[in-house]
Amino acid sequence: MRILAYEHVTGGGMLDEPGIAALAPEGETMLRALAGDLASIGGVEVAVMRDARLPADLPAKAHVARAAGEFWNVFRQAVREADAVWPIAPEQDGVLARITREVLAAGRTLLGSRPDAIEVTASKRKTAALLSRAGIPVVPAYGDARDVPREATAIVVKPDDGAGCRDTLLFRDRAVLQDWLRENGNPGRIFQPFVRGEARSLSLVCCEGRARLLACNRQKVGVADGVFRFDGVSVNAVPDAQECYAALAGATAHALPGLWGYCGIDFIESDAGPLVVEVNPRLTTSYAGLRDALGINPARLVLGLPRSLDRFDLPARGSRTIEIEVTHAA
Repeated sequence: MRILAYEHVTGGGMLDEPGIAALAPEGETMLRALAGDLASIGGVEVAVMRDARLPADLPAKAHVARAAGEFWNVFRQAVREADAVWPIAPEQDGVLARITREVLAAGRTLLGSRPDAIEVTASKRKTAALLSRAGIPVVPAYGDARDVPREATAIVVKPDDGAGCRDTLLFRDRAVLQDWLRENGNPGRIFQPFVRGEARSLSLVCCEGRARLLACNRQKVGVADGVFRFDGVSVNAVPDAQECYAALAGATAHALPGLWGYCGIDFIESDAGPLVVEVNPRLTTSYAGLRDALGINPARLVLGLPRSLDRFDLPARGSRTIEIEVTHAA
């Protein structure tokens, strides 16, 4: 099988944007882990898309995009040469949805979530509303700061379709927030009460409304001068002795049956228990540590769906925590 592992930021999707320096480290981390996992599977030939400004030293055939105007031609040729495509792209600005539609229109096997799940999870407001209706505890999301309950002592502001901590701000004073909004407007932002607790995430494999939990991870998220920052993740750092995280993964997959393959759930472990912040219908940074943490190849599990949901067991011994650091450009 010929598989195109497509990572948008490092694959030429941002050739016309100078912001690649800030975003490339996470994309590079995920792509190298995925390409290595796929290349180790017998019978799989791996290809990647590559921004010409980055080295092409991966265990894969590289389709190099050298200019923004040629990107889509190079991408479509890479898709045509593949049997299946595994997309890694941000939901922001509809990027993941468009890549997914391109793959399906080309008649290639999509190794990722379906368009209906992407459409919902691309919006934090839609995700919170859907999960809440399904009885899953969430951090509520509002389209207007005035709708955030008055008992909230601090408010988080972020893009509704944003990825990770990008453009995520914390305001501890509502008057300061209103002044900021008068200067910056409110294009596509959401407002959430700041919830005290530990930032965590789940790594899972989904298919047909079901999920298997692979790991619960501790995220390295901090706030400096009112700006959130993601510095990495401790993969497989939190045990699930009571299987409450497995239950959360299963309930989320049931509520979003279009989730497929590797997915992630970001949540806050609060005094009241886990509160979901967002669902990622694609690879997350945590993926890069799973093989070393668990002693299994997660890409093999995805290629084996749906049978692999019931035909693998996580090692009872030998699992460990793997630290993934994210280097930010200055």
